[in-house]
Amino acid sequence: MGALLTIRNMVCDRCKRAVARVLEAQGLKPKHIDLGEVELIWEPYPDELDALRGALRVQGFELVDDREAVIIARIKAAVVKLVHHDGELKGRVKLGEHLSALLHKEYSGLSALFTQVEGITIEQYFLLQRLERVKELIKYGELTMSEIAHRAGFSSVAHLSTQFKKLTGMTPTAFKGMGGGRLPWTRWAG
Repeated sequence: MGALLTIRNMVCDRCKRAVARVLEAQGLKPKHIDLGEVELIWEPYPDELDALRGALRVQGFELVDDREAVIIARIKAAVVKLVHHDGELKGRVKLGEHLSALLHKEYSGLSALFTQVEGITIEQYFLLQRLERVKELIKYGELTMSEIAHRAGFSSVAHLSTQFKKLTGMTPTAFKGMGGGRLPWTRWAG
């Protein structure tokens, strides 16, 4: 029987490939690799898990064991995937319904745990990830602000600008004028 592992700091396809290489080097066969999650074909022995934990740490990842930490990592991975990898955020995403269905848990419990551990709400984390996506799209320089607002799930450029300025102290246009440089974010943005 297989094993489902939660791995912190997997945020992109490059991360998935790096984790696949670590698993291969450790002789572990993945059935499926997704952001923040790996399903193995068989249950690894404790010494195999210890070796995997160390090999992942060298690559900047962390094997998560604590039940609550697993839930937090899965919430973050789901939000990152939704914002950065599932294309456009069309209209209002019902985040609570999405996470409840994905994690098979009541949203109120997920929300309370996330807020207790992270110090911000899931919705705030979702907004921070959407603004990170906006920053990426501005840096690419291929879309208008209206297209960027639409792709990131904002109702208008004005709504995007208000949220962006509230968190960064500058407008998206000013950020674009800086050449898309780094902005100071809270610890939750990445």
